[in-house]
Amino acid sequence: MAPTDETPQGVHPPIPSPSPSSPRSPVPALAGSGGGVRDGGGDGRARMPHWLPRAMILALGLVACFQLGSWAFHQLIGLLINVLIAFFLALAVEPAVSRMASSGMRRGLATFLVFFGVVVASVGFVVMLGSILAGQIIQIVESFPAYLDSLINWLNENFHTELSRVAVQDSLLHSDWLQRYVQNSATGVLDVSTTVLGGLFRLLTIFLFSFYFAADGPRLRRGLCSVLPPAKQAEVLRAWEIAVEKTGGYIYSRGLMALVSGVAHYILLATLGVPYAPVLAVWVGLVSQFIPTIGTYLAGALPMLIAFTVAPWYALWVLGFVLLYQQFENYVLQPKLTAKTVDIHPAVAFGSVIAGTALLGAVGALIAIPAIATLQAFLGAYVKRYAVMDDPRVHGTRRRGGGSVLGWVRRKGLGRRR
Repeated sequence: MAPTDETPQGVHPPIPSPSPSSPRSPVPALAGSGGGVRDGGGDGRARMPHWLPRAMILALGLVACFQLGSWAFHQLIGLLINVLIAFFLALAVEPAVSRMASSGMRRGLATFLVFFGVVVASVGFVVMLGSILAGQIIQIVESFPAYLDSLINWLNENFHTELSRVAVQDSLLHSDWLQRYVQNSATGVLDVSTTVLGGLFRLLTIFLFSFYFAADGPRLRRGLCSVLPPAKQAEVLRAWEIAVEKTGGYIYSRGLMALVSGVAHYILLATLGVPYAPVLAVWVGLVSQFIPTIGTYLAGALPMLIAFTVAPWYALWVLGFVLLYQQFENYVLQPKLTAKTVDIHPAVAFGSVIAGTALLGAVGALIAIPAIATLQAFLGAYVKRYAVMDDPRVHGTRRRGGGSVLGWVRRKGLGRRR
């Protein structure tokens, strides 16, 4: 019977075994379960890929580095904010230090003299203001019984009550909220002391860093440029120069507005006969200009309080003048001064202050405007400008024939009646 190529159904043909003389054919690798590779030895076990342990170690290392960096950032956030404040303070005093150093004075001595003047002026102002506040608080406490008598007499006359100062004082002294307030104040003395010491240490840290930034500014710039190619060096130096110009311009414009504000409020306070008018005027000028958004209201509160001790109606006069002067400053004085120094739109300045406050609190509010002005001036060199077409809409006027759609309808004659 001749052999045929057909095989019965369900019966597989035998696989010929390799001859001893023929080379051994390799066994194809089969993908096993779990991502392994079978070794072809016949035992059916999967082998781990050679890259998997290295990838696991790399992933664990990245996670550990991220956790360590996050922990270190949260631990050092206070120091980083202090360094940021010191950097902007160094930029603010850079023009004065550079001018003194250009005249032949050593840069370290020039920086010391500038910071010494700032510290003396700040300490003198705080001492004078503290003495005024202490004297006014003593005067208010001594005059409190007279104010209380006048208030009780007014209540008795208008509301037909029978109040007496002794009864009111006894009820206040024996009230529960006063006892709780005294207890909380006694327990909070240590917290206040700790806060004051922490604030002093923070101020010392800021002044030290700002002194080093200002005194070693050229060395810092050389060290930064030494690790950059020449093209990047020019960009870094240009950005540094813009930052110095805008920060100094911001301080300059705020100083001018503080001077004008102080003179205007001094005239009012001297006219009303409010005591300590010069120091109060300096307080209003500095606080209203260098504390954004709420500085005006904080600055006007103290003159109102002291004017109230002279006559209650004087406090209303001071409040009205503060509100009127604020409008004059916002719409007349500030646009003219900031256009020559900082040159940012008022809406952009307001938004930057809000964003800085949300990010860094009071520190962000202080440095937001010079930072945005620096960024705007630096990026402005890379924005290509074109000539603006002569169109009435560019100048804030409307075309003849009304708006765009209505004018088009009228020009096409679609609005005519047939």
